[in-house]
Amino acid sequence: MAIDRRVFLKGAVATSVASMMPINWVYAANRPEGVAPLDVSALTWKSAADLPSYFNILNTNPVNAQPPEHMLDPVTTPADVAFIRWNGQLPDFENIDPKKWTFTVDGESCKTPKTYSIDDLKKKFKTHTLKLTIECGGNSRSEFFPNAKGNQWTNAAVFCAEWTGVLVRDVLKDCGVKDDAVYTGHHGADLHLSGKGEAISRGVPIEAALNDDALIAWAMNGEDIPYMHGYPLRIVFGGRPGSVSHKSATGISIRNKVHDGKKMESPAYRVPEYPVAPGEKVPNEDFKIIEEMIVKSLITYPETGTELKEGKTLTVRGHAWAGMRDVTEMEVSYDYGATWRKAKLTKPVNKTAWQQWEIDLDLPMAGYYEIWARATDDQGVTQPVVQPQWNPKGYLFNGCHRIAVRVV
Repeated sequence: MAIDRRVFLKGAVATSVASMMPINWVYAANRPEGVAPLDVSALTWKSAADLPSYFNILNTNPVNAQPPEHMLDPVTTPADVAFIRWNGQLPDFENIDPKKWTFTVDGESCKTPKTYSIDDLKKKFKTHTLKLTIECGGNSRSEFFPNAKGNQWTNAAVFCAEWTGVLVRDVLKDCGVKDDAVYTGHHGADLHLSGKGEAISRGVPIEAALNDDALIAWAMNGEDIPYMHGYPLRIVFGGRPGSVSHKSATGISIRNKVHDGKKMESPAYRVPEYPVAPGEKVPNEDFKIIEEMIVKSLITYPETGTELKEGKTLTVRGHAWAGMRDVTEMEVSYDYGATWRKAKLTKPVNKTAWQQWEIDLDLPMAGYYEIWARATDDQGVTQPVVQPQWNPKGYLFNGCHRIAVRVV
């Protein structure tokens, strides 16, 4: 979809949730099962003011917003419900010409620095389409006690979309990676809020960049990447902190040391090297970089607060993921963890895609219930049923997700 078509179509459909559509949905009855309407307005959201009312806006400058948890139910997350996280000023999207956009690979450990246009990337390298889970390192931060500073995300700062582009590995190898390479540094067009310098510039260990599960992408769910999700080019690393999936990407530096860009400094996106007591202060030198996300799950159906009639079976479902690992077991409890029932669990469609789970529950009598969900990864690591190890920045909360249900 060309940029002028984006602008022309803006506002034609407000959301992919039919009940919220502001106009008559012509021929809705003919819609094939499983095909959701496109939210073309989501392609050109430029500020917090453009976001639909269902978003919980945590910050307007920079823009940080999340949807209700139950709206993450689709296997492939629509662009209009994926969480939004920026660290600085938004690029001037309307004046971006994707035909003139360039992506540069350089750095001390790059043998031959090169600059590519988007067309160069499309023509020179094999195109791949992958489903990749992006989760903010601070997802669920609001669940920590005592409170940790930062955006108070609930559990919806995660999504799994379909990304199309070229492998980071292929582009780096085309430039040549020296033997002394240690890390990557990612760069984009988003400036610091002051207008001076980069808002954020993080990276990953070089081994991670040379795997086959990271993309330099130009499309999200088969369309140009929406403005808020990193138009026109995004570096996408599934299974790692969302901060390394740089939006409006302009390049990657191959470094001969751990990258020292903005927000690589301690304690940003780091956790203590040792267990600490809740509320304890930790010296900056005692933090380690978060390089992979951890096992976690989310209940997306039913919505918390649901009531159902006594004697009716309750279907519960959601997603599970485990950073660079696979989830091998999914369990649900409705008696505060006294007993657990195994849910049906799908395999990931590709590495770092989230997995779907579902279970039917027959709740024994009328009354109030909490439904708890916990996942176990392929290394035997299970979500804690209470608060995980507290840390000052509120990263990596993966306690069991829970919802309330009333049987009447």
